[in-house]
Amino acid sequence: MIHRIGDRKAHAQAVPLPPSLELEACYRYCEALCRAHHHNFPVASIFTRSTLRKHVFAMFAFARAADDFADEASYEGRRASELDRWEELLHETYYGRPPEHPVFIALADTIKRFSLPIIEFTQLVSGFRTDLEARRYATWSDLRSYARQAAEPVGHLLLYIGGYRAPELHAYSDDLSSGLAIARLIQDMPADWERGRVYIPAEDLRHFGVTEADIASRRASPQVGALVRYLVARTRALLERGRPLAELVSADLAVELALMWHGGNRILDKIADAGPDLFRHRPRINAADKALVVMRAVAWRGETLGPRAVDLARRTLGA
Repeated sequence: MIHRIGDRKAHAQAVPLPPSLELEACYRYCEALCRAHHHNFPVASIFTRSTLRKHVFAMFAFARAADDFADEASYEGRRASELDRWEELLHETYYGRPPEHPVFIALADTIKRFSLPIIEFTQLVSGFRTDLEARRYATWSDLRSYARQAAEPVGHLLLYIGGYRAPELHAYSDDLSSGLAIARLIQDMPADWERGRVYIPAEDLRHFGVTEADIASRRASPQVGALVRYLVARTRALLERGRPLAELVSADLAVELALMWHGGNRILDKIADAGPDLFRHRPRINAADKALVVMRAVAWRGETLGPRAVDLARRTLGA
């Protein structure tokens, strides 16, 4: 979700453009673009209603590409212009000529089918543009403001695609989306340092006696361990506040949201295990972790799918 929807795989696995701009080929391109990144939780898993899955991929592909413009080294020197062009294509898709880019061809169909508002997409672009300007965050409130643009719109769009427009669901979605995004930011602290960014609030670094020099030198210390425990507890509280969302939706999205919730908590487990060594070794979700996430999500919300849930879980784990 989010800044940090996923990590780019090796360049050799970059996704080629589709041979044609036929609609289903464009949707398949969006799916391939999403699958070319590692995630802490499945995106548009087989637990999502099949008629919704390609639309979820289209929405995530839009966000994924915009995030890459802000982050990937290959866009250095032209990040702002790429984001400007991406937003221009978005406005053309809504108000101008028919799109000629595969992501926007698929997205135009998704927007029309579900009457998606433009504001969530423009907020995402604005959030990623913030990455080009803001390199430090003074307070937790500042970090949440960033997540409101760069993460929370994804949750809104996912609900819209699922047919959920009740405003009261957005509060749960916002906490879940921000919790997932902040968990990823904690996970990626050393990598973000290399990009010149420190997302952890300065007030928290100062309170626990951790400096940017500690991040730069990959230092392990009791102070880093205390900071990690605090960040994990605070982020886990966000996820807990978002937990009811997976209990309020029906089978079309219930397990998908449970996967996100358990995926976020699992990476927080891994971060907590790293503790003082967080700056030295980036925590990762491996195959065993993913299997655990799937089984926990199915055990929690699989009843919404009935007997089909167990079969879907087995297929997912065997994939």
